[in-house]
Amino acid sequence: MDKAFEQRTKAPGSVPTRNQILTIGDMEDFKNDVLQELKQIIKDYISGAPGKKWLKSAEVKKLLGISHGFLQSLRDSGVLPFTKIGGSIYYDYEDITFMMTTNKSVS
Repeated sequence: MDKAFEQRTKAPGSVPTRNQILTIGDMEDFKNDVLQELKQIIKDYISGAPGKKWLKSAEVKKLLGISHGFLQSLRDSGVLPFTKIGGSIYYDYEDITFMMTTNKSVS
């Protein structure tokens, strides 16, 4: 939430109530916050970034369009680093993009 909005609604010694009056400025601030978040979501979607740092195997397979066996071979060969916690394997999105960039070829 916008810091200016929080400062206006949380004056020292006052507790906001359910019946608190909203001003047009408050609504404009809220609209701008929502639009900014939507723009970031759309930007992430267009760029192909999944929006989170750590991905599970199923997400990586879907992202790269590869099979379970090929993902296993990338792990086994050390091409794609991973972290195993319990029975789940996680991959850092930055490691995936690095792998794709370093293995890029020009034909």
